[in-house]
Amino acid sequence: MTVNVTTPTNTPATPTTTPTPPTGAPATPAKRSRDALAVFGGAPAVPRRLRSLEWPVITDADRQAVLATLDGPLVSNVNGESPVSRLEQTWAARCGVDWCVGTSNGTTALTTALAALDIGPGDEVIVPALSFIASGLAPLHQMAVPVFADIDPVTFTLDPESVRSLIGPRTAAILPVHLHGHPAPMDDLLALARRHRLAVVEDAAQAHGALYRGRPVGSLGDAGAFSLQVTKNLPTCGEGGLLVTDDAELARKARLVRQFGEVIEAGKDRDYVSYRLGWNSKLSSVQAAFTLSQLDRFDGYEAAREEQVTRFLGRLAGLPGLTVPTVAEGSTHAWHILRFRLDPAAAGLDGITPGAFRAALHRLLRAEGVPMSRYQLMPLSDQKVFAERLGFGNGQPWAAAGDDGPARAVAAPVTRQVIDDSLTLQKRHLNPGAGPALDAYADGFEKVWNNLPDVLRLARGYSNE
Repeated sequence: MTVNVTTPTNTPATPTTTPTPPTGAPATPAKRSRDALAVFGGAPAVPRRLRSLEWPVITDADRQAVLATLDGPLVSNVNGESPVSRLEQTWAARCGVDWCVGTSNGTTALTTALAALDIGPGDEVIVPALSFIASGLAPLHQMAVPVFADIDPVTFTLDPESVRSLIGPRTAAILPVHLHGHPAPMDDLLALARRHRLAVVEDAAQAHGALYRGRPVGSLGDAGAFSLQVTKNLPTCGEGGLLVTDDAELARKARLVRQFGEVIEAGKDRDYVSYRLGWNSKLSSVQAAFTLSQLDRFDGYEAAREEQVTRFLGRLAGLPGLTVPTVAEGSTHAWHILRFRLDPAAAGLDGITPGAFRAALHRLLRAEGVPMSRYQLMPLSDQKVFAERLGFGNGQPWAAAGDDGPARAVAAPVTRQVIDDSLTLQKRHLNPGAGPALDAYADGFEKVWNNLPDVLRLARGYSNE
C-alpha cells in the first residue's frame, strides 16, 4: 500500500525570536531546550512535516476513475448502469440494506430522508445539542422544528433519557448522530421510537464502517444518511451523500425527492412531471466514481487507523486529568474525530476552571506542533438560526407549529460542559501512514504534562481574563 504524507504549506516556521512569556510564566531559557515548552522557547515536540497529513490520499487509480467518467454517463438519471448506480448498490450491500440513494451531500441525504418520511410543518424532530449544524438544519429545511436533547458525557451521542423527556404530541422523529464515529445507543432510542411511533433517521455522516451490535450504523433506523464530503472517512472529490434504507417505498419517495419529484426509471422515457415536491439533489458520476475507487482501499485504511489510534490513545490514557475517547461495549468506532476531555482537578491543578485548563493546553499543544482544535463552539440550540428563530422568517416554522419556546427548550448541561472542557484531533489521523505523526503528538502531550506547573501559570492567566 502506497502512503502519501504531505508537507504543509501553511504551517508557520518555528519562530527565530523567542515569544514573550505570558504573565506569571517562567523566564525564557537562554537557549532552546528539548524539555522546555515551545511556547517559552523550547524546541517543538512535533516536526513540521508531521503537523499536517494528506487526506484524502489520492492515487493514480482515483485519477483514472474520475477521467473515465468523462466518456459518460455524466449524470445519474440515465438508462443502464452508471458510477452512481454502482456506488448505490455497493454501499447498500456494505450496510446490509436493500436500497441506497445517492445525493448531492450529506445534508441533502438527511433532508431527503425526512421528506420521504413526510415529516414537515407542525412536526418536531429531536436532535442532539452537540453536532454539526446540518443535523439541526435538515428538519428546518422541511419546515419541521428541531428540538435539542442533551448528550452522553462519554460517547458524545444522544442521551436516551433526555430524548424521552422531550417527546411530546408534535414529535415525529428522532435523529441520532453517530458523532465522531461512535454509534449512538440505538437499542434505547429505537425502543423509544417504537413506543411513541416515531421515525428514526440516523446521521452517520462521521461514522462510515462503525458497527452497533454487529450491524452497520445507518441500517438500524428507518433511514441512514452518510456524507462523502472530502474530509470524511469515505470521501469523494468534493461533496456527496448516500441515503440507505430497507424500506422500498421510502427509497422510491427519496428518489422522487432527489430529482424534482419526477419518476426516473431505466428503460422509460422521462415525462418531466413532478408527482410531489422535489429538489435537485443528485450525486454526480464524477463524485461516485472517485468514492468507488476510494472504497477499494477503505478496509485497509480502516484497519491501519484502528491500530494506530488505539496505540496513540494507549500512550495518553495514563496522563492525569486527560480522558481519552473510548468505545462502548457492543460498538466499534470509526475514529473520525478524537475528542479529549480535560479535568484540571484530576491533574492536580486546583483552583483552575476546565475552560481555562483547556485554553492553556490548546495554546501549549499547538506550540508543540500538536494540531489540536475545537469542534463546535456552542450547542446547536445557541446557533442564531435556532436561538433567534430566524428560519424562514417571521418565526417560522416555530410559529406555525404553535411552539411557545421555553417549554420546549433544554438546558443541555452536559453538552455545554463537554464543549467547555474538551479539545479534538481532526483529519490528520485518517491518513493510513499517520503512525509516526501520532507518536510525535503523544510526545507533545507527554512533554506538556511533564511541565504542569507551567500549565498552571498559563491557565491562571486565562482564568483572570
